[in-house]
Amino acid sequence: MKTWFKDLWEGFWTVLVGMHITWRHLFNTNVTLQYPEEKWKLPPKSRMRLFMKFEDCIGCGQCARACPVQCIYIKADKRDPKAQGIYAANGQPIKLDVTVFDIDMSLCCYCNLCTYPCPTNCIYMTPEYEFATTDLTQHLYHFAKKDAKFLTVNPKATAAAAKPATPAAPATPAETPKPVPTPQSPPSTPDQATDLPAQAPLKPAGA
Repeated sequence: MKTWFKDLWEGFWTVLVGMHITWRHLFNTNVTLQYPEEKWKLPPKSRMRLFMKFEDCIGCGQCARACPVQCIYIKADKRDPKAQGIYAANGQPIKLDVTVFDIDMSLCCYCNLCTYPCPTNCIYMTPEYEFATTDLTQHLYHFAKKDAKFLTVNPKATAAAAKPATPAAPATPAETPKPVPTPQSPPSTPDQATDLPAQAPLKPAGA
């Protein structure tokens, strides 16, 4: 019987101790990030999920060759030479039809090595990091699309034509040297002795 009361008191006491700690921290200001309502701002050049802008891809395959885990799959064919020319955003002509461009993010090691050799900067790392899933097949992203709208005019040539020509600065005429003034001789004056008033003769001292 004594042991039963002791166990009962210990159970009640431990609940009080726990509630004391709970009440002590209940009204304190939060010091942790309330995820997912709040999210940390990622630092610059964060390496998260890959993205590829298909309209700027020229099908060179340099990103696939740079990938150390071979998670990029590309298939491209030569375009019809009689077809209308298309261009990437940087003005580079697109000479290949990319029919397959897949990235398997379940294999990606987020090294960012695939983005550096891309001549058109169409593949890059995004700050998106919330793409967890229970199905690995959902990590295989297909970026090739049949309804892509490519540029049919070279944007560099358009920008150069739209840029107004800077007018040439008018030539400044050579300054004509100013004539150096020649020193003029003073005008001839009559004899100063004749013009000065007559002075009284000096008297000797003590006179």
